[in-house]
Order: sequence, then C-alpha cells, then structure tokens
Amino acid sequence: MNSDVEIAGDLLAIPHLLPPAPAHPSTVAGFAGLARDVAADRASWAPLVRYDATTRWYHRVRTGPGYEVWLLSWVPGQGSGLHDHGVSSGVLTVLEGRLTERTPAGARELGAGTQRVFGPGYVHEIVNDALEPAVSLHVYHPGLTAMPMHTEARPAQGARTPA
Repeated sequence: MNSDVEIAGDLLAIPHLLPPAPAHPSTVAGFAGLARDVAADRASWAPLVRYDATTRWYHRVRTGPGYEVWLLSWVPGQGSGLHDHGVSSGVLTVLEGRLTERTPAGARELGAGTQRVFGPGYVHEIVNDALEPAVSLHVYHPGLTAMPMHTEARPAQGARTPA
C-alpha cells in the first residue's frame, strides 16, 4: 500500500485513534468485572463496613448510568428472606466470610471471592450460616427498585419442577 502518510511514535498516544472507553458496563461480563474491580479496591470499601446485630447493614457505594453497587454485612444468623429483585439483574460477590444461597433448586455455599450472576425474577435467599461475619458486594442493573418477598419458594428460572 502506497501512502504519503507516515506515523511515527506510539499510535496509542493519539487519543482520537483509540476506540472510546465505555461510559459504563453494558454486558454481564462488564458488570461482573465492575464487581471484581470494586472488590479488589479494599481500601475503598473496608472502612465503610459496619456490623449490626439487629438488622442487616447495607450501604450504596456507587451509582452509574442504570446501575447501583451496594455493600452489605451479615453477622452470623442474619439472612435476606426469600426474595427476588424485580426487573433488576445482579452480580453478588462475597468479599469476606461465607454465605449460603438457598433457592428452590437447593443450597450452595459461597466463600470469599465467589460471584453469582442472576437475572430478573430470580428467587433466592442469602443467609450467614457461619460463625463469623461476612461482607458482600451487590451490583444491580437497572438500579434496584423492588425486592419482592416470597412466602414460599418458586422454582428458580431454568430449574425443573418435579412432576
């Protein structure tokens, strides 16, 4: 290819040739990555954590276009109750300790570093069954506007009900 234009130096140093950085995550992987980035910045969230023996403690640590990031603490025995998140999808990341997620399909233990991704209408309960406190990070897209409680379990999306 013949051209009269020669580029010298570092092409990446020319900002207008770079693709624009996304303003906010737009994929499941992007939101999971956002949660991992916040989790990795312990200095930004650890000083905010509080433990409350009478109720679950929570604090919104970040918002962006169409999403929210929440920090929650769980003392032993505390739980969320069976619920879903309305129209919001979410990423749950355990930062410290251990939590149990219960769904109609069963229960699973979530240790520090574990991430769970769920879609709208996903019914679950999070409980601290351990003897030590736990801390978790929750990203919701769109931002959390509803958390309907359930009195009885309904099958998680994709789960099969017994005949």
